[in-house]
Amino acid sequence: LKQRDEQWAQFQQEFAQAKEAATRAQAQAVSADAYSEQASTAVVALKTDVSKLQSTVGQAATSDKELQKRIGGIESVLSRFRFNGDVRLRSDSIFQNYAGCAACVARNRARIRLRLGLEGKLGEDFIGGIYMASGANLNGVASLTDPISTNETLTTFFERKTVGFDRGNVIFQPQAAKWIKLTGGKFAYDWEHTDLTFDPDLNPEGFTEKLSFDFSNPLVKNFSVETMQLLFNEVAGGVGNRGIDSNALGAQAVLRLQPAKVWSSTPSITLLNWNGADPIAQAAFPVLPCSSATATGCIQNPLTPAVGTPLPPPLTPAPRILNSANILTNATFIAGTGTGQRRAFVSGFEYADFIWDNIVTTPWKRFPLRATAEYEQNLRARKSVLAPSKQSKGYWFDANLGQQKQRNDLQFGYNWVRIEQDAVISQFNESELRAPTNVLENRFYVNWLLRGNTTASFNWWIGRTLNRNLQNASLAPGLPAGRQDPYLNRLQFDLIYKF
Repeated sequence: LKQRDEQWAQFQQEFAQAKEAATRAQAQAVSADAYSEQASTAVVALKTDVSKLQSTVGQAATSDKELQKRIGGIESVLSRFRFNGDVRLRSDSIFQNYAGCAACVARNRARIRLRLGLEGKLGEDFIGGIYMASGANLNGVASLTDPISTNETLTTFFERKTVGFDRGNVIFQPQAAKWIKLTGGKFAYDWEHTDLTFDPDLNPEGFTEKLSFDFSNPLVKNFSVETMQLLFNEVAGGVGNRGIDSNALGAQAVLRLQPAKVWSSTPSITLLNWNGADPIAQAAFPVLPCSSATATGCIQNPLTPAVGTPLPPPLTPAPRILNSANILTNATFIAGTGTGQRRAFVSGFEYADFIWDNIVTTPWKRFPLRATAEYEQNLRARKSVLAPSKQSKGYWFDANLGQQKQRNDLQFGYNWVRIEQDAVISQFNESELRAPTNVLENRFYVNWLLRGNTTASFNWWIGRTLNRNLQNASLAPGLPAGRQDPYLNRLQFDLIYKF
């Protein structure tokens, strides 16, 4: 019995241990189920977060692509436009003297020229541009009435400088027919010319039409023809006024030749007829009221009326609305009567202009030789009273050695000019000459390309009036009768920065 009791007790103990183990196993199973459920919940939550993150990343990628697309679109638009311009600083010294001249005083001045432009492709076939340039201040009042100079002298108590629109034009050149070029607005010259006829700072207004054809011929490389309609004075009609407009109509033909491997030649012929040019003379040098009752070449003021009658107001001087840097040196006369008097040209103006431009390469690659010769004649010139003959011819010759392409390039040149009184209209050609017409001029010049966008230059102008006896001749102050106008020397040092 005792042994049985011990076995029973052992059995009960083992049963209790087994039951306890089963209870622990059951508890662990429940815990495992709970953990599994929690893990499953966490996995679901994690999958949800990953899905949200993927969605966010997708949206961000889409947004980034859209942003890049927009930026690309802006870059594409901006790439069609480009800014350009230049700043020129100039030291300008003028000397003219003769024995006994008390009024011959040297002049030294610092000048600045500012230009800024924006050009852009308006489409595959159109190009447009807008440019601004510095102007002048006359007695503290902004003035943009000088068409041939954008120089401004550094003076007048640190005043602000004037800026005006210098150019604005649209060019049509279809990609399907690149030999056609149509230009309209206020634009830079697109025809062959020299400073004999037009100043480099003048931008004409109107329209041009150009046809240009390239050839593979060994001699003839290109032939072009161009017509031009330059509009310079529009007049509104009214009572007693027919409203006759003024313009210059012309055409040009150009050949580009290659006579030899080292020689390229470009002859051109231009005809330009100025219709209704007389308003230029009046605008540049208006007929003014007389200063006395016996004065001539002026408009008489009303006479003093009888006692008791109100005094008529004095005449208002006609304004000078063409303040060109060039003085009027063409022959003129007073047309009309009474208060209708106005200044007019003796001659009409029709330019027949032949230019022959040549470039010859030399053994020194950076020193090509360029020579340009020009003969111009005014076909509508008339002999004035004081002139020995018709003053109708202009001559221009320029030769230079070197180029302005690479850093430290040098260019040396000489320019000779002879312009008779009525060869061209004096208000629109080169403004640095001793006089715009009735002039003989020499110029020596050197250009040095310091950097790709910076140039230092020197110009030495030496000129005099051709015939001192002609009307409106520009002479040294107090020049005695019978004495030739002394040479005027002009020294210019320039620093030009382009961007």
